[in-house]
Amino acid sequence: MNKLWLFILVTLWSVTIHAQNAFDLICENRNFSASNYCIYPDSISYHMTPPPAGKRPFYISHYGRHGSRYLSNRKAYDIPYKMLCKADSMDELTPIGRDALRELHDIIEDSEGRWGDLTDIGQKQHRMIAERMIKRFPEVFEGEAFVEARSTIVNRCMLSMGSAVLKMVSINPKLKVTMNSSYRDMWFLNHQDKMLRDSMMTSKAQKAYDDFSNKRKNNPRLMELLFVDSAFVHREIDESWLNYYLLKAALIKQNTHLSDKNSFILDLFSYEEIHQYWQNENAWWYITYGPSLLNGGMEPYTQRYLLRQIIQDADSIISQDTHGAQLRYGHETVILPLTCLLGLNGFDYQTYDLEELEGKGWWACLVFPMASNIQFVFYREHPKDTDVIFKVLLNEKEAVLPIESDIAPYYHWSDFRKYYLEKLEKGESILRQARQRIHSHLLDHSEQSVRSGW
Repeated sequence: MNKLWLFILVTLWSVTIHAQNAFDLICENRNFSASNYCIYPDSISYHMTPPPAGKRPFYISHYGRHGSRYLSNRKAYDIPYKMLCKADSMDELTPIGRDALRELHDIIEDSEGRWGDLTDIGQKQHRMIAERMIKRFPEVFEGEAFVEARSTIVNRCMLSMGSAVLKMVSINPKLKVTMNSSYRDMWFLNHQDKMLRDSMMTSKAQKAYDDFSNKRKNNPRLMELLFVDSAFVHREIDESWLNYYLLKAALIKQNTHLSDKNSFILDLFSYEEIHQYWQNENAWWYITYGPSLLNGGMEPYTQRYLLRQIIQDADSIISQDTHGAQLRYGHETVILPLTCLLGLNGFDYQTYDLEELEGKGWWACLVFPMASNIQFVFYREHPKDTDVIFKVLLNEKEAVLPIESDIAPYYHWSDFRKYYLEKLEKGESILRQARQRIHSHLLDHSEQSVRSGW
């Protein structure tokens, strides 16, 4: 597949996925705006392109985010709750404001003691993903196939892993299963590079984000709905934080058993206001975990160890006469930069201009809903077949890689290895040089301090 054909494929994907803009999708379903709190769209059936003649699936390499969860801590609820409680104590809430406070109280009460926990919906998501994996690729899991599952040491990830594996075993009790959750695997399952993390929000990036988000922050209409006196609002209420966290609280409800109850709070926001929230969240994720040029475009390389491990594990399995799956469970702060590092579906798009993201189809919510996953599905004719091919599924949809292929959406494993090992080597070289500059700067600063008498 030449570069023109690759461009055509990516363009067609973008046109198909984004035939509607984000605002249209939010008008159809407001929960779409929830960014990393979006619920997994697992009720949709996805088309699978048949493989080339003679090729059969024999191995799946997977990385998945934990399923739907409760909010990680109470802080995000306390910010709006305390503001509304103070207003209520001073008789400054309207009847609408009191109704909003009651709903917020119910959300907090339901979450208390469950902060960050996997919900029943989250467990169901992973059971269904596992079931579809087996139904779509039965050859991978037939007989005494191996299933090697690993998760980060976070409870919701371990339970997500357990939910998926238990479902697989219920379908095929002959599976040879191992499960692990250990600090020893954290270096690749959830690596967070300190140097890159510290450089996420450069002054340039912060200014660009502030300029972008400040146009979409305040919501005077909401303040009029909630509070009696505008003077009280100006004196006592942080409007932008209340606007942000109140909407956030309403949107995460979709992941809990409260999802079957209509949200009074969500109804207080217009579609335009919800869309602006989505735009701000999308821009933040692009800067902090995407390939943004505002901070050097290197953030996706936080997942270089994971990608190397995926390649190493695949090479090992390919060399054997075996079949099965390696399942890995972690977080959205891994799956998003990994998607960008791979360049899946054009998510390696780089720009300085945050206003371009929506029109270019860089929508983080398409990558990392709860239970999001990347699956590499490998095919060969027989164990001695040297032309191993594979395809990539992003959230169970066939995805496009930025490498040439004459069998798209399938790719030759040898082409993938060559392209990404070279990419990793170049990126790691840049990171080594950056670390050396930082180290030299610190040494120079230390020497200057000594000479100056410190």
